[in-house]
Amino acid sequence: MKLTFLGGAGTVTGSKIILEVNYKKLLIDCGLFQGLKELRLKNWEKLPINGDDIDIVFLTHAHLDHSGYLPILVKNGYKGKIYCSEATKDLAKIILLDSGKIQEEEAHRANKHHYTKHEKAVPLYDREDAVNTLSHFQTFKLNEWFPINDTIKFKFLNSGHILGSTFIVFEINGKTIVFSGDIGRKKPIILPKYEYISNADYLVIESTYGNRLHEQTDIKEALLKPIIKTYEKGGTLVIPTFSVERAQEIIFLLSVLKRENKLPNIPIYLDSPMGVNATEVYLNYKNDHILSYEDVSSMLSTVHLVSDVETSKSVVSNKNQKIVLAGSGMLTGGRVLHYLDNLISDPKNSILIVGYQAVGTRGRALLSGDSEIKFFGSYHKINAEIFTINAFSGHADQSELLDWLKHFKKPPLLTFINHGEPHQSQALKTKIKNDLGWKCTIAKMENEYYLD
Repeated sequence: MKLTFLGGAGTVTGSKIILEVNYKKLLIDCGLFQGLKELRLKNWEKLPINGDDIDIVFLTHAHLDHSGYLPILVKNGYKGKIYCSEATKDLAKIILLDSGKIQEEEAHRANKHHYTKHEKAVPLYDREDAVNTLSHFQTFKLNEWFPINDTIKFKFLNSGHILGSTFIVFEINGKTIVFSGDIGRKKPIILPKYEYISNADYLVIESTYGNRLHEQTDIKEALLKPIIKTYEKGGTLVIPTFSVERAQEIIFLLSVLKRENKLPNIPIYLDSPMGVNATEVYLNYKNDHILSYEDVSSMLSTVHLVSDVETSKSVVSNKNQKIVLAGSGMLTGGRVLHYLDNLISDPKNSILIVGYQAVGTRGRALLSGDSEIKFFGSYHKINAEIFTINAFSGHADQSELLDWLKHFKKPPLLTFINHGEPHQSQALKTKIKNDLGWKCTIAKMENEYYLD
């Protein structure tokens, strides 16, 4: 057996892991690189393995950094299936179609306004490429074993990160290999918490927050503070929002605050076609979240859902006070940039960051205190007040990662740490070795690891 990390090693984006065993090549996740230009350029590089050499793709969840390279893989010759949970398939469809559309639009805008360094900007892939990927999906129920052949079987278990997110457990030649994907919180806002696993000979675990503990705070009150402060200034609050999970969590909390009569009387918009569609998916999977019928009804009455372009333009140009949730969550593209174009230079307005911001993204620049950010081909002065709530994270922190690990009955033979910036992975490695006494290593990009 051999593991090769083609992404998500030394970084939190581009997750791709090749597992080779018994003449099978299995790809665990197939994500896009995001953030720093040097990482984004990797999306244009040829993979060291041909698409038609891969037998099966396994998807832990639908987020772009785990699924966004799939249309390229298919375009380059992959003809096999993409195995995942039912909810992951539905969310991945929304995310991939949206990704293709955004890339088409960004290439068109770059060509129209002449801010591309190339003779002609072209999208990494387009909406048609995303559509061609959808027929490859095949879904499986959680907590059931499924055979690949006589020597390999697998099952999906709930990881509590987003709707449909899973751990993947393989039994191969009498050995158990576990891939964590992204691990959720011990007490999620709207999802059931992650499941525990008792046995693994080899483990691959994420380390996004391997070096820190999340804030212990009343998250409703933390959300209310920037709302009230911005309202008192006479401004608009923009919340760059990840369309899957984070948008639904915030809408839920806003609906609770509204029921408690704590919100100012201003309109609230979710201006994100992907966010609107993802919200509908959440509501369709009633057994996969903890929301009651009353919760759902309250959410739908609290927020105006905006999908079409004309309504979006109207909300953007409207100068009245409002709260706007818009993608993308790291400000890498999407409708949120149109709001910032109008609002970021005015100090009475505010921007609330509620999720992880990868190195090299505009969201990270805001958190770092930069004086300006570049989008639409020009630089924009940051005068709006910047707020952040770290407690919203959908990733387990160090203590929650250790909580999950402590439920293994015995140490794996080897634990691979991936999906983290170097200092995050190193901190988790040190903690695992000191507290648990486990043998572990930090995964390196394109290194080959042979398993006994």
